[in-house]
Amino acid sequence: MSVFNRESDAGIGRGERAILVLPDRDGQGSARSQDARLDEAAGLAEAIGINVVGRRAFRIRQPRPATLFGKGQVEEIAGQVETEEAGLLVVDASLTPVQQKSLEDGTKAKVIDRTGLILEIFGERAATAEGRLQVELAHLDYQAGRLVRSWTHLERQRGGFGFLGGPGETQIEADRRLIRDRMAKIRRELEQVKRTRSLHRDRRQRAPWPVIALVGYTNAGKSTLFNRLTQAHVFAENLLFATLDPTMRDVRLPGFDKAILSDTVGFVSNLPTELIAAFRATLEEVASADLIVHVRDISHPDTDAQKSDVEDVLASLGLDEPDSPPRLEAWNKLDLLDGDERAAVLAEAARRDDVVPLSALGGEGTDALRERIAERLREGAEIHEIQLPVSDGERIAWLHARGEVLDSDVDEHVMRLRVRLSPENWTRFQAGQKLAAE
Repeated sequence: MSVFNRESDAGIGRGERAILVLPDRDGQGSARSQDARLDEAAGLAEAIGINVVGRRAFRIRQPRPATLFGKGQVEEIAGQVETEEAGLLVVDASLTPVQQKSLEDGTKAKVIDRTGLILEIFGERAATAEGRLQVELAHLDYQAGRLVRSWTHLERQRGGFGFLGGPGETQIEADRRLIRDRMAKIRRELEQVKRTRSLHRDRRQRAPWPVIALVGYTNAGKSTLFNRLTQAHVFAENLLFATLDPTMRDVRLPGFDKAILSDTVGFVSNLPTELIAAFRATLEEVASADLIVHVRDISHPDTDAQKSDVEDVLASLGLDEPDSPPRLEAWNKLDLLDGDERAAVLAEAARRDDVVPLSALGGEGTDALRERIAERLREGAEIHEIQLPVSDGERIAWLHARGEVLDSDVDEHVMRLRVRLSPENWTRFQAGQKLAAE
């Protein structure tokens, strides 16, 4: 029997009744309130159709190795599970395999922790072959340490071979071997995807178009803004992780013939390390961008904490280094603010040159964002005098698209141009010149 289709590891059913519990640990202060953390966890559960029928935070002074919660708290949770006739217990924290199994035994309900919940969402949302591979890799990595969960039959041994026989390979060992083999195969396939993506990036770097990457907390409105700027029809709903697979489209910017806008997966607090590792190849698209636009839900009560979470993930990708792409903040959902709150946000944005307030849904401020993006792409630009053969239409077009051509004239077979280019694009142009010479 394959490890990948056991009933005990089956996906969570839509409409399943669940109790949500939040372990609030002493000494682990959070920038978010208990209610805000419960609301987000409920949103994650509802994103895959789980029906949260009860929720509660429990203060944890000393985490129990076996159950995380105290004995009395487990009994209280079990009582609520029984009262609400819930088949699922969602724990908004990372559980060890032992804690997960002990809680299942103590509550008589299937238990899923925050990591497992996010993996379920990603598994349901992955639309491309690459996305599905990345999710499967993350899920197998997570699953590998949990084979002892409630699968007691896994401890049975298969018969040994030879005269004395000896202990044969246990089912759990066989399943772990299957998982390791499958993970190795997926990593090889993703490595090929990474090489292909790298080639595409190199081609784009030589192409005459800047790339702008949208990043942000899940449900900040990235896909709605993406659709507004590109006139595309990417799936955009008021759901956590509505977008999983990255999407690229052309976008018009003042002074640029063409630019490319990239919509990426949303981030979330306590994003599972398995997912960060699995999606690293996809997120490398952000690292190669000319500009990162951090889309924030400025109406959310935890907008500052969400910003911090996004910056932590970017830092884990090495995007806090001096040579990282410049950033611009898009303060979205301005339409949800009114009165003094709206005035305060607009006043703060007016004092800064790295912020644009807007409403992606209504369109307010999106033209200002286009202008600011164009300004940032040209920031630090210097004027260069360049000579190219008239026949070199590709690099002439590159200069027109990536820079600002101030003057040009043709003398027989040579075109002379005065072009304002950013330092990054000047470096790319010189690299292209070198490649052409070779």
